[in-house]
Amino acid sequence: MSATAAHSEEQEQIVELIRDFAAEHIAPYAAQWDAEKHFARDVIDRLGALGFLGMLVPEAYDGLGLDTTTYLRVIEEIAAADASIAVSVAVHNSLPSQMLLRHGTEAQKDRWLRPMARGERLAAFALSEADAGSDAAALRSQARRAGDGWVLNGAKAWVSNGGTADLVLAMVRTDGADERRGARGIGCFVVPTDAPGFVVGKAEDKMGLRASNTTALFFEDLKLPGDHLLGEAGSGFVYALEALDGGRMGVAAQACGIGQAALDHACRYAAQRRQFGRTIREFEAIQFKLADMATRLAAARTLLHEAARRKDAGERSTRWAAMAKLHCSETAMWVATQAVQIFGGYGFMRDYPVERLMRDAKATEIYEGTSEIQRLVIARELLSST
Repeated sequence: MSATAAHSEEQEQIVELIRDFAAEHIAPYAAQWDAEKHFARDVIDRLGALGFLGMLVPEAYDGLGLDTTTYLRVIEEIAAADASIAVSVAVHNSLPSQMLLRHGTEAQKDRWLRPMARGERLAAFALSEADAGSDAAALRSQARRAGDGWVLNGAKAWVSNGGTADLVLAMVRTDGADERRGARGIGCFVVPTDAPGFVVGKAEDKMGLRASNTTALFFEDLKLPGDHLLGEAGSGFVYALEALDGGRMGVAAQACGIGQAALDHACRYAAQRRQFGRTIREFEAIQFKLADMATRLAAARTLLHEAARRKDAGERSTRWAAMAKLHCSETAMWVATQAVQIFGGYGFMRDYPVERLMRDAKATEIYEGTSEIQRLVIARELLSST
């Protein structure tokens, strides 16, 4: 067997493992978790024990060392069962883990990255603030030097895993609170959530992804030793933007999973629902909807995997990640809307899954960069090369 064939077989085994796990331990409970806004930390921990919280971390640091395409296929399978679980897994894998891997010292990797990869610690990523969303460089949280360490003050908004994480990678200003300076002077700090002065806000009551824990975070004279600074004091925003390329691919994979679940439910429902003496799948109007849903999903997934291929080849992937995030999220929303339409009145009821999928799909057009921001990124990348 060739190395390529062996690698491909390993990929399929990993995808099959997560598909079986999701079918048994996630999908049957997704509707209940959504209704109760229940964050299933126990399920996250079980995924961590299987290695799925260290998918992109090399084996040398106790991770699985997967390629990006396999990682994205895993995220898609989880999202097809429950997008809320997929958010927690994807955020942990793509943002804090990758930032520590790229910019952490060996001591920092040993202290934080290894237990994260082994699933012993869950991490979060805190960039946005109430007045700094799309304009993330306008953040005002700050860190001031205190001897050999730092003291953090400020507030973060919309932090996935915020109330359940064991540590947070937080972007704060290291040169004062003047947001007019933009991306200059923003540092990244590893913040343990049990540190005095770390305060968790209320869990947000969201339209979708309701079983994903999303909170505000507050730093109130939070003291950190000097070795909690990641990399250079003024480069945290650059590190965050690097990580967001991979993060956006993760959101795109979540969108594909949501869309695929919506299509699967629509196909099954169309085979069961009878109107005018026959199943509705026999009507051309329904067939055309299903065909368009499948075609758009295939195109979206192909674009995402091309972005992943370029990333693994070491090519600049910012434009491709933005295109994948934009197209996959808008495709998921469109496909979920069509699924609701196929279900008709039942599609509008919480007793049926496509209503939840439509709510979850909407989030993928917003977080980790709105569709409008993705278009700006794509245009900027295009124009910078001409």
